[in-house]
Amino acid sequence: MKFGKVDHPETVDFSIPKDHPDTEVVLSKYKEDKKPLQVYVGCAKWNKQDLKGFYPRGTKDELAYYSSQFNCIELNATFYRIFPPEQFVTWYNKVPDDFRFFPKIFQRVSHLKRLTDYEATVEEYLNAAVHLKEKLGTVFLQMHNNFAPKNFDRVVGFIEYWPKEIPLAVEFRHTDWFNDEKVSTELYHLLEENNVANIIVDTAGRRDLMHMRLTNDEAFVRYVGANHASDYDRLHDWVECIKLWKDQGLNHLHFFVHQNLEKESPLLSAHLIKLLNEEIGTEIHIPQSLDQQQNNLFS
Repeated sequence: MKFGKVDHPETVDFSIPKDHPDTEVVLSKYKEDKKPLQVYVGCAKWNKQDLKGFYPRGTKDELAYYSSQFNCIELNATFYRIFPPEQFVTWYNKVPDDFRFFPKIFQRVSHLKRLTDYEATVEEYLNAAVHLKEKLGTVFLQMHNNFAPKNFDRVVGFIEYWPKEIPLAVEFRHTDWFNDEKVSTELYHLLEENNVANIIVDTAGRRDLMHMRLTNDEAFVRYVGANHASDYDRLHDWVECIKLWKDQGLNHLHFFVHQNLEKESPLLSAHLIKLLNEEIGTEIHIPQSLDQQQNNLFS
């Protein structure tokens, strides 16, 4: 992921901002009916060329191996094309029962048509994706950087059209969605009313996207490391934030690690899993092939 890349990450203030005051209010609605925190941590892709060093020599089925080490994948491949139902069936059959896919919505909807004339495309997309059955996690919509609040009515139409039985998360990148208080208030209300998660993006060059505003009991975080030693400290800070949200009522954590050079994403994902197991008491499998490599990530 090149989005938010900077040449000198050592100059960036990576501290996590204070929560939006309404995040605690939202989470409090789920506190009385608190469930065990469900945690999914993984990478954005399983391609062997991107994740160099992750796969043992001789690995023939990358997804089968990846899913034996991590419990989820942020499925970015679905942004670039609509796969046939048979492909989703194949993916479904290759992964364990507790594995989850979190697919991105096809770019024709978000970037080309920009939330107009999307009904047929969404129907085709979902008719294929539902073949993941119980292994289908939250589907997410990522809008273009220049998609601005002047098109708010399109967002309303899309979210109201989206089938409520399929969890949805959205990511907005135009700064006015969060910095214009009138717009952000209307947006957050729309997402809350429709049980849609508000994606948080943590990347070096766009600190303005750290709005820290949850709109339901799901934290969907897209974390972009800077291929720098500070990546570790940033994950420690995220664990502290997650601990607070868990106490306030958070039920679902979906955390995906990206890198400008993706080969280090499995190492950082594994490090986060280890921290969560230690600090929160989760019992997520730590990728064994990476356990000894983590300490040498930036050596």
